Amino acid sequence: MNRQNGPSVAIVILNWNGRHFLEQFLPAVLTTSYPGVRVVVADNASTDDSVELLRTGFPQVERVALPANYGFARGYNEALRSVQADYYALLNSDVEVTAGWLEPIIDLLEQDKRNAACQPKIRSFNRPDHFEYAGAAGGWIDAFGYPFSRGRIFDTVEKDSGSYDEPRQIFWASGAAFVVKSNVYHELGGFDNFFFAHQEEIDLCWRMQLEGYRVFCQPRSIVYHVGGGMLPQGNARKTFLNFRNNMIMLAKNLTWSELWWKIPFRMGLDQVSAVRSLLSGNGRTFRAVIRGHLAFISWMFSKHAVRARGSRPLANLEGVYRGNIAWQYFVRKRRTFRELFGS
Repeated sequence: MNRQNGPSVAIVILNWNGRHFLEQFLPAVLTTSYPGVRVVVADNASTDDSVELLRTGFPQVERVALPANYGFARGYNEALRSVQADYYALLNSDVEVTAGWLEPIIDLLEQDKRNAACQPKIRSFNRPDHFEYAGAAGGWIDAFGYPFSRGRIFDTVEKDSGSYDEPRQIFWASGAAFVVKSNVYHELGGFDNFFFAHQEEIDLCWRMQLEGYRVFCQPRSIVYHVGGGMLPQGNARKTFLNFRNNMIMLAKNLTWSELWWKIPFRMGLDQVSAVRSLLSGNGRTFRAVIRGHLAFISWMFSKHAVRARGSRPLANLEGVYRGNIAWQYFVRKRRTFRELFGS
């Protein structure tokens, strides 16, 4: 790849039956001002007319046709085998980009070879003055593996009042708008195919940190995300995947000294959450959590069970809250990121 005019970037959108999103948001993506940027849509065997729309309405967009719906994780892994670029900008089909969104991210990542991945500030498309659930101003994680964000803890989503406008290292970058160096992506094997969807980007960012790379949020870049386009919040399938994949991620990446007690402790916390859901009349969530745990146990005894190569304790990584976010949120009523740190 020729870098004489700067690094090459491919914006890659994974699509599954998202014709309406492509029609609505692809025109803005195509106005991205970054020099020489390519736009690629990888189609996960859609059964709507997405591919026909691309062929007739957006002939300048490159297309990668996948033979089956591989989900987010394997879908991107398969598609990116055939995309050559220095950077991949992985973008959900339900994301509206803004003018100049890509340049600040690439500039930040180019500053150091250890800078591997970055997300923009993600606001809600439906409430533009608020952050969006999936990533907000950068992903964090607590000592027991619960993910949250600057600007979003559990179901509390903050208004964007400029509190998180400084670029900074984070634990994980949102898969809704995930810019990554291609060599790092392939070096680490990309997303974990087994995850299918949900938290595969957190797992990959954890593995990046274990290998000495850094992950950032660049708030000078802003995008707007609809969210819940395929599996909305509260969907039982989404709940199952989140609980299963989160436990798998912990088993893969925690050190042995953490693993032996944090896994059973987390399962206990999850069970408490599941029982609370049952008592409140939400049997679907209760069943999804139980199924997630059973699937995790099955994974541990399967051929898919692997561990990352690193051995750094979770607390030694960036973007880690060393306490229990559930305790702070539900018991101490600390609902915002800044409240966690007494400010």
